[in-house]
Amino acid sequence: MQEGEVVRSRSESLEFALLGLLSQNSLHGYELRKRLTAIYGPFRALSFSVLYPQLKRMMLAGLIEESTEAATPRRSRIVYGLTEKGRDRFEKLTDTVGPDTWEDEGFEVRFAFFSPTSTTNRVRILEGRHRRLKEKAEILRGELEKSPIGIDKYLEEWRRHSLESAEREIVWLEDMIKTERK
Repeated sequence: MQEGEVVRSRSESLEFALLGLLSQNSLHGYELRKRLTAIYGPFRALSFSVLYPQLKRMMLAGLIEESTEAATPRRSRIVYGLTEKGRDRFEKLTDTVGPDTWEDEGFEVRFAFFSPTSTTNRVRILEGRHRRLKEKAEILRGELEKSPIGIDKYLEEWRRHSLESAEREIVWLEDMIKTERK
């Protein structure tokens, strides 16, 4: 990613999450995976075969560095920490707001690191998410109203469920926006 770019891909979303976690303190691979699972949720498994290549790319880019820490008297483990370049990248990313920050995956990751994000940007992200969900709700409402006769009842029920979920999140976002503006 170049300076000023926003998080667009799954890999870049993972990079943002790793930078956010490592901005708090240095961590070893297993602990990083555990904390990423807490962010992404238990149903989106993050394998070590995804995590370690991402860490390697970030090391090659100079964003993180590794050191060795004694885990037990006979064993050591690799611990990852941010470089100054990594800190700068994380700060720039928290200052950047764009459409990917309010789409599903981008929003989840950005919300996990809302504390270091400025209030202005938090409001912009929440408002963008709010607009996106209102659009989605309108589309779903239209699909439900125009459902052809004989449409699969489970598809129709899924659309109804999706609409209700979007409407609940819209109400929650409105409360969050009010709180942030205070």
